[in-house]
Amino acid sequence: MGGYSFKVFRYDPDKGPRHRYDTFELEVERGMTVLDCLQRIKATLDGTLTFRRSCRSAICGSCAMNINGKNDLACHLQVAGLTGRRVTVDPLPGYPVIKDLVVDMEEFYRSIEKVMPWLVRTSPFPDRELPQSPEERDRIDLAVNCILCGSCTSSCPSFWFNPDYLAPGALLKAFRFVFDSRDEAGAERLALVDGPRGVWRCRTIFNCEEACPKLLRPNEAIAALKREILKRSV
Repeated sequence: MGGYSFKVFRYDPDKGPRHRYDTFELEVERGMTVLDCLQRIKATLDGTLTFRRSCRSAICGSCAMNINGKNDLACHLQVAGLTGRRVTVDPLPGYPVIKDLVVDMEEFYRSIEKVMPWLVRTSPFPDRELPQSPEERDRIDLAVNCILCGSCTSSCPSFWFNPDYLAPGALLKAFRFVFDSRDEAGAERLALVDGPRGVWRCRTIFNCEEACPKLLRPNEAIAALKREILKRSV
């Protein structure tokens, strides 16, 4: 494939408040992902470059970052699929940067926790598993596949300017349990998302759906939560 230039965001809090960009020239072979390239840069050109990675299978979500202006998973995105031979890599926008491409996800996880991301039962549990029909499972199927990479929330302007907003990631998680046929805390969970910091803050910009590397539909989930709130209020 030949030579590529990687313009990479750099920030080290021990060296002051200013960030910079470093450019690395790299020979890229067909089949290499952006993560492969970052790992080669770290191994051969600059060992101080800092970024998260783990599964390398687009499952854990830890290598989410902004690549050529779009949030994506570095382990999933093939360099061959990018336009041009200059690749700009930034940390996920909207989150505080800890170092280089590593961001602080604490606020994202706190938002998820606020919508009670676990199955709630008030009825006695049956002796065997809780049954669920294929149709009931289909309704939440996409939301179950969320890998918590934070790309959707990071792309949301409402979140950038309202850090208290639950944002697409947490609202998608709320949808996953509100519409789970086995859960019995739908009313309580809907009350948590019904307000200016919840579903009504969404401006239907659709950035979240464009940013999701798993092709999930947080905006559709937020709309479903709004409809459910209105339906139960009459």
